[in-house]
Amino acid sequence: MGWGEMEPPNGSETAQPNTCFGVFNASDGRATAQTSITSPWFSTAFGLIGLCSNLFALCVLLSSSRKLSSQARSSFLVFLCGLVVTDFMGLLLTASVIIPYHFIKFPWAEVDPGCHLCNFLGFSMVFFGQCPLLLGATMAGERFFGINHPFSRSTSISKRRAWSIVGLVWGFSCLLGLLPVLGLGRYTLQYPGSWCFLTLLPDTGDVIFCLLFALLGIFSVLLSFVFNTISVVTLCRVYHDRESVQRRRDSEVEMMVQLVGIMIIATICWMPLLVRLSFIVQTVLQQLPASGQLQMLPMETQKMLLIYIRMVTWNQILDPWVYILFRRAVLQRVYPSLRPRPSVLSLYPILNPSLRRKLTRG
Repeated sequence: MGWGEMEPPNGSETAQPNTCFGVFNASDGRATAQTSITSPWFSTAFGLIGLCSNLFALCVLLSSSRKLSSQARSSFLVFLCGLVVTDFMGLLLTASVIIPYHFIKFPWAEVDPGCHLCNFLGFSMVFFGQCPLLLGATMAGERFFGINHPFSRSTSISKRRAWSIVGLVWGFSCLLGLLPVLGLGRYTLQYPGSWCFLTLLPDTGDVIFCLLFALLGIFSVLLSFVFNTISVVTLCRVYHDRESVQRRRDSEVEMMVQLVGIMIIATICWMPLLVRLSFIVQTVLQQLPASGQLQMLPMETQKMLLIYIRMVTWNQILDPWVYILFRRAVLQRVYPSLRPRPSVLSLYPILNPSLRRKLTRG
C-alpha cells in the first residue's frame, strides 16, 4: 500500500495539519460523489431500517422483561436492552449528521471551522462502535459464569447490578472516544466528506489511538468467542447426560443462541474493519520518521474504509433481529415440538432436595 503527499485543497478548505480537514480534500469528494459508491438513499434507507428495527426490539424487550421471574434471564435482558439502546442512539446521532450532508453537500470548513461537529461525529463513531463489542464480551462473560458456575451466589446478577455494568461499559467507551479531544490522536474528515473518524497518518498520537481502538475491538470479539465456545460446549455436554436429557434448560439455550448470533454478526461486520486498521497501522509505523510531511491514504484505501464502515452499520441493524427472531415464542411457532421444560437446575445431576432448596432459595 503506497502513500502519497496530499495537495492542499483550494479556496476556503485550505488544509492545516492540526485541523480535521488536513487529510481529505472535501471538494474532490463532492465532485466524485455522483459516480462513486456514495449515495444519499443508501444511508437514508438503512438508517431508517436500523432505527425502526431497534425501536421494535426495544418494545419487545420491555414487554418480555415485565413477565420474567428468572433473575438470570432478567439480567440478560438488561444487557440486551443496553445493546439495543446503544445501537439505536448510534444510528440516530450519526445519521443526523451524515444524511443531511448527502443531500445538502454543505462545506465542512465553513459550517464547522472549529471542528466541533467533526469531533462529535468522530466521538460517536468510536463510542457507538466499541460499546456493542464490549457489551457482547460482557454478556458472554456473564453467561460463561452463569452456566459453568450455576450454584455460586457471586455469579447471580440483579437488574440494578446489570445496569451498573452497562453504565461502566458506556463510561469506558466514552473515555475512549474522548481521547482525541484530550490530545491523543485526532478525528478528521473521511471520504467522501460525510463522516469523521480516527486519523490514519504517521503521527505518534494517531498511531497509538488507532492501535488502541483496533486491538480493543479485536480483543472483545475474541473474548466473546472464547466465552461463548466454552459455554456452548458445557451445555452440549450436559445435554447428552442420560439423567438430564429430558430436562433441558430452555432459557439457557435460548440466551446462548441469541448470544452466539450477536457474536457472529459482530465478527462478520467488525473484523474486516479492525483487521484492515491493524494492517494500515503497520504501514503507518514505517512512515513515522516522515511525520513532518502531510500525507494521506490512497483513494482506493479510503473507499475500502467507507465500505467497511457500512458493513459495521449492518451490525446495528441486525443485532435487534437476533432477539426478535430467536425467542422461544417465535421458535415454538416454527417448531411446535419445542415445549417448555423444567429449567432452573435441571441441566445438572439430581441434587439432594435440601441442597436444591438452599441453592434456589431467594
